[in-house]
Amino acid sequence: MEINFDGINVIGFDADDTLWVNETYFRDTENKFADLLEKYETKNKIDQELFRTEIKNLDLYGYGIKGFMLSMIECALDLSNNEVSSKTIGALLDLGKEMISQPVELLNGVEEVLRSLKDKYRLIVLTKGDLLDQERKLERSGLSEYFHHVEVLSDKKEKNYSDLLEHLQIAPSEFLMIGNSLKSDVLPLVEIGARAIHVPFHTTWEHEEVKDPIENNGYMTISTLTDILEYV
Repeated sequence: MEINFDGINVIGFDADDTLWVNETYFRDTENKFADLLEKYETKNKIDQELFRTEIKNLDLYGYGIKGFMLSMIECALDLSNNEVSSKTIGALLDLGKEMISQPVELLNGVEEVLRSLKDKYRLIVLTKGDLLDQERKLERSGLSEYFHHVEVLSDKKEKNYSDLLEHLQIAPSEFLMIGNSLKSDVLPLVEIGARAIHVPFHTTWEHEEVKDPIENNGYMTISTLTDILEYV
């Protein structure tokens, strides 16, 4: 569905899996986690229990790698009935540190798009996760010069967006959000009267999946980020 982009003055970009690769590293680490605990359970069960633990801990730790590390350790203790070795716990910590140290891999067309839009719109980053990690990734990305503002949110629900736009004195009617998650980057914006563009990434965290049918109203889906240059 095509939407009307008249009146857009500010464009917000999600970061992880919109500007750069992120979820791929989580999937790879989950596989390594399952390998470390294969003596205790099947891979399918390990995957299910890790996800359950992550979701249970979101209110405590929030989003990001640090919370994921703590959830891996807790899950390993639970699955092993507290018998997991200190060596394995150390290996889990190393997996998390390895994720944090990953180089930032920009997705195709990101810099081309930002370069094209920066003189026509006010560009901002709206992401969620660990503040230090997101600041580090933005610095490594080399993209800071394109953005007027960067906000790391604790969550991406309607109130989070409404409060932020009000704080930045941006009317929803003049705001466009671009991101890979329907649940976090698209639907909440449509609900508050903004517009959004969905750019799917090949891997989506189960928690971000939208399983119920959606009436496509107020947003559009494109195949690749560079496609937005046809519209804005």
